[in-house]
Amino acid sequence: MTWIDTFRTATEAVRTHRLRSALTMLGILIGITAVVLTVGLGQGAQAQVQDQINQLGTNLLVVSPGSSTTSTGARGGFGSASTLTRQDADALSSSAATPDVQAVAPVSIRSGSLTAGSTNWTTTLTGTTPSWSSVRSRGVSSGRFISATDEKNAASVVVLGPDTATELFGSFTDPVGETVSYSGVTMKVIGVLNHLSSSETASNNDLAVVPLSTYQQRLVGGTNRESVGSIYVKATSAGTLSGAYQESNALLLNTHQVSNASSADFSIATQQSILAAATSVDDTLTVMLAGIAFIALLVGGIGVMNIMLVSVSERIREIGVRKAIGARPSLIRRQFLVEASVLGLAGGLLGVLFGLIGAVLIPQFTDSQVIVSLPAMLGALGVAVALGVGFGVYPASRAARLAPIDALRSE
Repeated sequence: MTWIDTFRTATEAVRTHRLRSALTMLGILIGITAVVLTVGLGQGAQAQVQDQINQLGTNLLVVSPGSSTTSTGARGGFGSASTLTRQDADALSSSAATPDVQAVAPVSIRSGSLTAGSTNWTTTLTGTTPSWSSVRSRGVSSGRFISATDEKNAASVVVLGPDTATELFGSFTDPVGETVSYSGVTMKVIGVLNHLSSSETASNNDLAVVPLSTYQQRLVGGTNRESVGSIYVKATSAGTLSGAYQESNALLLNTHQVSNASSADFSIATQQSILAAATSVDDTLTVMLAGIAFIALLVGGIGVMNIMLVSVSERIREIGVRKAIGARPSLIRRQFLVEASVLGLAGGLLGVLFGLIGAVLIPQFTDSQVIVSLPAMLGALGVAVALGVGFGVYPASRAARLAPIDALRSE
């Protein structure tokens, strides 16, 4: 019997018992679908994180203040103190002290409600300097960004994010030249930021940017008005990011008079470290989901073995007749292994198909992105066939060991 004859016999056996074969393939189908979607969701999550990191810039450092301690001894988390100041940002801007730093932008933020006529909207009020546009690689779609003159004079001007502008003035009104108010202070809208369509978070598009001096002196004030929430430091290139980190860290340790780096009242994070942390979380979730998919595949493989054992029991007489006319045990074993492989391959193909359908439908109903991976699909098909063969070995070997006289005498 040739391989073609073996394959034809195997497919005929699968076709003859359609319902039983379909139920057998169902377990493998579910497992392969889970594998395709798990890998796709994992890669999609990593791509979303990478997009958000790239929007900030791969050569960007974020300096955050240290933790605070209340009078009762309660310690706040990192970033809760007011240890960074405008003077720190000015020092980091010195080309002599930090030659690998291209631009620096101090930032202070808080949630606030803006009012335009009878409409109000709560957004993220961001106080910063004109260099923010360069550091964050963010331009304007209309109007202009805040200038050095605005910063020097603490001008009552604001640049709105695209979502903020839409909420306050509607989609068909150019807000440039209009006014908004915050805590009784009227500000003129001088520009609208470009829309970041690749971001899955609203924070990059829903904000209001004002001069840092205006933020500190006219809008927020307080006892710590000279402090800033964070400082963005942009290196001259991705290659000088490490140098910019070392220079910034050494300068701040010196200006803050900290002799032991472990007790520094600030922290510096790179976008790569943030990406690595987020990717680690995504990888952990992917591994967990992959484990669930593996269990589903294992159940499908057990189903293949069960059905093949039933098939061997039903076809004992056929096996006996074939062995009586000269069929070798290897041919009998091959026939049942090919039949199990056909079940595995068919279940794998259907699983990949349902995985592709899921990859199209999931983004339509959720915010999750699914990236279809060709290597993952090919690997899933290989696993499906391997499961069919692996779990078909025992039933095939059992069929091959049957003695012709015992098989013929069974009926």
